[in-house]
This record gives sequence, structure tokens and C-alpha cells, in this order.
Amino acid sequence: MKIWIPIALLAACVIGYAVVAGGAPAGEKAPAGAADPAPAKPAAHPAYHAHSPPIGEKLMLSEDEWKKKLSPHQYRILRESGTEFAGTGKLLHNKEDGTYRCGGCGAPLFDSETKYTSGSGWPSFYAALEGRIVEKVDTSHGMVRTELLCARCGGHLGHKFSDGPKPTGQRYCINSASLEFQGEDGRVISGE
Repeated sequence: MKIWIPIALLAACVIGYAVVAGGAPAGEKAPAGAADPAPAKPAAHPAYHAHSPPIGEKLMLSEDEWKKKLSPHQYRILRESGTEFAGTGKLLHNKEDGTYRCGGCGAPLFDSETKYTSGSGWPSFYAALEGRIVEKVDTSHGMVRTELLCARCGGHLGHKFSDGPKPTGQRYCINSASLEFQGEDGRVISGE
């Protein structure tokens, strides 16, 4: 008898939670007039989950190690805060579904659902994956801008501007050579 009481209480809690959360117990319809549950947020592409370094994990390499790992072009952009010429990036016109990752360390940065055509000449996104990008004030070239860095390896990605589309109004303007793209099929394309 003692064991059945906790089981019955647990079952009541589970059924009660399902009804409070807007659902109905398994096999039953929701009560008439019950609010529809909020639509689920779209899941990140499978590429985001596969082999993703945990948020907060840092990759620390010496400059010599970075020079061996990256091409000279990638090194100039990712490690020396360079910029590629507008309209020349390999991933600028990519329309495939998947995840844009850091070209230096592979950390996921952007979901393809947030990419849009800005007309700027660089791949543009209206939102980044949470916790994957660090912002820094950049006063180079006589301007004040928001520089974007990979939170894992500190690589320079590009800049953020407040002229993007809804829902955020932000434009993450990213050097293609700072990225790699991993499609839903697992195939990886370098942004260089």
C-alpha cells in the first residue's frame, strides 16, 4: 500500500502538469476552449548539435599554431581583424540549410534561418546563436563600431550594425573567410 501512494501522486502530478502546460493526458483531447500550446521554437539544425564545443570552452593557440592551422587569408581576417573585399566571399550567396561555424575553431555561430540578403556584400544574419559571439567596441578607421569575435577562439568575424530586419533589427555583417558552413547532410564548405 505504501508504494502505491507515491506512484499515484506522481501520476497525478504528471497529468496535472500536462493539462496546466496546455496539453491533455495521453490519449485524451484537450478540454474545449483550452489555449493551444505555444508553438515550439524550431530546433537548430542537426549540424549545430554534432561535434559542437560546449559554450564557454575556449581554444587557446599560439600565433605560430594559428598560422599553421589557417590559410594566410584566413589568418589576416580571423587573427589580425582584416576584412575581405565586398562581394567576394564564397558563402555570400549560399542558400542551403545548415549552420555557419567559425572558420578558426568550428564553433557554431549562426543558423541559416537567420541569414538574409543585406546588399552589403558580406554574409549577413539578423541573430547569432546564443553565447557564441563576443561583442567589443572597435574604434579603428575613425568610426565607432561593434566588433564581433568568436567566443571560443577570439577570432575576428566582422561587425554588428543596427540596420537589420525584424525581428532583431540587427545586421551581423560577417567575413565569409571567417566562416565555414555545415549543411544538414554534414558536408562542410570553407568560406575561404
